[in-house]
Amino acid sequence: MKKDTFLRGAFIATLCIVLTKILGVIYVIPFYSIVGSNGSVIYGAAYNIYAIFLNLSTVGLPLAISKMVSEYHTLGYEYTKRRTYCLAGKVMITTSIITTILLLVFAPFLAKYIINFNDYSNMSIALSNVIQAEGNILYGRYLIEEIAFVIRISATAILFVTLISMIRGYLQGMKYIQASSVSQVIEQFIRVIVILVGSYLCVNIFKTRLGISVGVAVFGATLGAIGALIYLRYKKKQVPEVTEYEIVEVEKNITTKELIKKIITYTIPLIIMELIGTSFQLVDMFTVVKTLTNVGGYSLNDASFIMNAVTTLGTKLNVIVMAIANGIVVSLLPSLTSDFIAGNIDEIRHKINKTLQILIYITVPMAVGLSLLAEPVWTIFYGKSFYGPKVFMVSIFVAVFGSIFTNVIVTMQSLSRYKNMYIALITGFAFNAIMNIPFMVLFHKIGLPIYYGNLVATMIGYGISIVISLIDLNREFKVDYKETIKRAIYVIMTAILMTIVIKIIGIFIPVGGHSRMISVAITAFYAIIGMIIYFGITAKIKLFHNIFGTDFISNIIMRKKRNN
Repeated sequence: MKKDTFLRGAFIATLCIVLTKILGVIYVIPFYSIVGSNGSVIYGAAYNIYAIFLNLSTVGLPLAISKMVSEYHTLGYEYTKRRTYCLAGKVMITTSIITTILLLVFAPFLAKYIINFNDYSNMSIALSNVIQAEGNILYGRYLIEEIAFVIRISATAILFVTLISMIRGYLQGMKYIQASSVSQVIEQFIRVIVILVGSYLCVNIFKTRLGISVGVAVFGATLGAIGALIYLRYKKKQVPEVTEYEIVEVEKNITTKELIKKIITYTIPLIIMELIGTSFQLVDMFTVVKTLTNVGGYSLNDASFIMNAVTTLGTKLNVIVMAIANGIVVSLLPSLTSDFIAGNIDEIRHKINKTLQILIYITVPMAVGLSLLAEPVWTIFYGKSFYGPKVFMVSIFVAVFGSIFTNVIVTMQSLSRYKNMYIALITGFAFNAIMNIPFMVLFHKIGLPIYYGNLVATMIGYGISIVISLIDLNREFKVDYKETIKRAIYVIMTAILMTIVIKIIGIFIPVGGHSRMISVAITAFYAIIGMIIYFGITAKIKLFHNIFGTDFISNIIMRKKRNN
């Protein structure tokens, strides 16, 4: 099995993660039509709890494993590399077992809390309306039991997902990005197939109760993880390991306590980054509804829907853009870590700029395109809505800032710039927390939709964290951003030209106001037009080649020919 270069690894990881996210978004439409509103309520409640506990069981350890494996492999410390992997693995397996037990034991309590939260929280009023609209069948004890049952089914996936996270972290650290990335597609593909086929058979053929149908769908996560685990174990056996090595004197002095301390040191920044990202959403949850009703004069139902569009529905669509960032992170962290350990400062400067350029080149036109197609895209996934597309057409740009934010912060973490990284994180979050309401009030006073103030405050918060981090990287590693700024301007100008052409075509072929099926055709049509314009112009001005390189393109073509 061949190692992947930084660019090739980033490309493969991004492609696989985007495909995974697309599968994760598309299945929602047929699945919700199979299980109905009540089934989607049970599935959403249980899966959200599962996601929280899964994060608790891994707590950023896969990326920490990736960094430490890359670090010790670069130094030639094969013995310590293996000790690190085994030690981190034991920690992850232990936490996953504890988490699984907690989910199994406290499932009824968690289900009851969800119901109570739904009954008394303004933020879940839409969920209450869905249930009330279909009668009282799922109220009370029955609903609690169904959600508890599905939560317990979801708990079966945690151990397997933890195991594949461990192996992925190891392979990424060794720069085998393709195997790690392909395993994600396998996992998601199996999961989606089980969700759709399993729920359909249960509802339409076997006529089981709704909890069983949703439970079978949730069990797809377990089967997907098992499939990915089989693939990863096979691939890991193909990794050429150093079987005979000399334990150098430095390694003999590295104690288990020191390794644990290092694992914690590498994990904490990732946890904080995750918490900060979650905190941005929490700020919205605690401020949006109240400000919309008190200042903007919106009804409670409208305000609750807008909040849901900002924090949940829009975020689910934003993941396609965010997947670009996640794909690059997978390749960036081990690559920068090995360069840092080896003292390759020029390579560090090159990869920092290259990362920014790739992100801007891909995410900006994606966000612009989705913003222009906000109405048909929203209709495809959620049906027709007055406020949904209006929120989404701006919230999609939060994903661009979030993508750059994620990669810049991971860069800081890879290069051990912890102090300034914390300053960047906290400053950006503090701005968002303090200025969220003032920005909403300001936008209301100048005649713009009040909820745009919230989105702009979030983007500026991310922007502040990004700028602080980039300034620190410039001071410490003398990173020059002039070429990146120049190419970013070209990207923005090309995106503007793409927007003008699409707006002109929109005069003759309206973008919005169509049914779900026609919206699919409209979205596909304009997406193709947009891609032809964007990639055609950027290829003509050599921007694509300047960012990705002619060798990179040639390698992909040659590799495809060899595979054929």
